[in-house]
Amino acid sequence: MFEDKQGGLTPITNLGEFSLIEKLTKDFPSFHTETLKGVGDDAAVIKLGEGKVQLISTDLLLEGIHFDLRYVPLRHLGYKAVAVNVSDICAMNGKPYGITVSIGISNRFTVEALEALYEGIRLACEKYRVELLGGDTSSSRQGLVISVSAYGEGAENTTTYRNGAKKHDLICVSGDLGAAYAGLLVLEREKAVFLKDPNMQPDLTTYGYAIGRQLKPEARTDVIGLLENLGVLPTSMMDISDGLASELHHICHQSKCGAFIYARNIPIDYLTSRIAGELEISPYTFALNGGEDYELVFTISLKDYEKLKGIEGLHIIGHITDEPGRVQMELKGGSVVDVEAQGWTHF
Repeated sequence: MFEDKQGGLTPITNLGEFSLIEKLTKDFPSFHTETLKGVGDDAAVIKLGEGKVQLISTDLLLEGIHFDLRYVPLRHLGYKAVAVNVSDICAMNGKPYGITVSIGISNRFTVEALEALYEGIRLACEKYRVELLGGDTSSSRQGLVISVSAYGEGAENTTTYRNGAKKHDLICVSGDLGAAYAGLLVLEREKAVFLKDPNMQPDLTTYGYAIGRQLKPEARTDVIGLLENLGVLPTSMMDISDGLASELHHICHQSKCGAFIYARNIPIDYLTSRIAGELEISPYTFALNGGEDYELVFTISLKDYEKLKGIEGLHIIGHITDEPGRVQMELKGGSVVDVEAQGWTHF
């Protein structure tokens, strides 16, 4: 057990997910020269020879923590469990080829329920052209537990890490941000209404895009292919799982740099802005801190600006600075504020 400077025990909440992982794994040795990257990025990188690498990532989804089965269909959950892991392979500029799936289940689940879960897994495998390579099944007393590991491949000289951003690099994002969190808040709001009055059936027809982004996110394998076709190799990259602010801080921490972004350039869908208005929350809060968009945030060299300029679905939102660890944002009125990492926390 870890102790703080006063000799007492340290709550996990004092550290947060990434600091906890760093603390727990910092003294682990590396035995194999083939391991180019272990802990600390979106995926591990193993050298295979002839310039090729294998990428390995794993993720855990827990009922009551990561999903609520009162409004998450099992088919959607199966699909999402695969997509979020494939997204980690994309974040390394790699291409996925396989997954393993392990589940913990209680006896309240029927065979038909598990078939629905695996139907979603199968649909995601077809979408991303990945093989189901195996897994494990166990009983659980804590609800449904899903653990997926994803395997990908790439080239040693094109694998992209979090630590490659350099001063003056441009910061880019794919798609639009904040919709998944907007969808989650709508689902939670309607759940609260339903629990008060089970006869009240929610009307979610006008919120379809945001709810879809929450229940069935897509890994941006297409962006990896697009960048390759454009001849653009990102200098750093992450997928946006915990919010743009959090991911920018991770890139800045590992690249020993800072970031400056412009609020007017952050892509936010109209429906996301409308939901933010209904809930009286800034849409930038959704984009910066919401998470689960699974879009890509990446940096590119200035020399690649012309290649990306005007490409639909890719947005240049700022640049890298030489102020380590500092992320700033210029608001629409011209004032500049520091951006803290306030994304979803695991503890």
